[in-house]
Amino acid sequence: MQPTFRSLVASERPLVLPGAHDALSALLIKQAGFKAYFVGGFPVAGVRHGLPDVGLLGQGEFAAAYRDITAVSDLPVLLDADNGYGDVKNIVHLVHSYERLGAQALFFEDQVSPKRCGHIAGKALIPTAEMAARIRAAVGERSRADTFIIARTDAREVHGMDEALRRGEAYARAGADGLFIEAPLNVEEMERIGRSFDVPQLANMLEGGRTPILKPAELEALGFRIVIYGISLLMRITRVMQEALADIASGELRQVGAGVSFEEYKRVVGLTDWARIEDRYRAES
Repeated sequence: MQPTFRSLVASERPLVLPGAHDALSALLIKQAGFKAYFVGGFPVAGVRHGLPDVGLLGQGEFAAAYRDITAVSDLPVLLDADNGYGDVKNIVHLVHSYERLGAQALFFEDQVSPKRCGHIAGKALIPTAEMAARIRAAVGERSRADTFIIARTDAREVHGMDEALRRGEAYARAGADGLFIEAPLNVEEMERIGRSFDVPQLANMLEGGRTPILKPAELEALGFRIVIYGISLLMRITRVMQEALADIASGELRQVGAGVSFEEYKRVVGLTDWARIEDRYRAES
């Protein structure tokens, strides 16, 4: 039986979640042997819509992308639920909608709308009590008891570390299964976060962001149980595409053959399985 997200949080040291931005990346994450994965709004906004993650998209656009991604992988997935796109009724509607897509874990953040990526300046937050009410609604109305609800706060940048920790405590009291204190600035702050709470905590390793990039074992030692490398694939594939396009534009074609082979790509997307179905059910003449 496939382990659940909740059971993996309890058993892994830590649970490492690469970020998928489309169906192909989700396939590759599974083929690489990871036990679960993450889908965030930042990469989906860029890959699917060519937009920055500054609140230009809503639940409908993200749900459509999440549906396509989760359809190709049965691994437990953590989905970015942004700020829920409304009040407590919207939170509950989103939880139910994403559960139907197969999400076993969600995180909600305490930004006002329009929200933005946690490592981009200009954020504003809703009151602590309002966010706590949203967490109570998400936890109290989830369709499956195993759905893992993580509360994220962006208070570190807006109000400082003390307020971020106070908000974390309030969200844990509201019933959050895990906490996500976004954008600590150094290892000392990360260590302080790691020893402050009893519930599992998430570390966001966002390349180019405000937080130092650490190895999973280092983060576990600091007290984090869930680690997301949410845009690592996105940053790399963007660079590879830029270089490939520059090579084509130059007319030199020096990179021909540098990617996976045609045969390997067909294996990645399962062409053999579809060919078997064609052969097995071919119409008799």
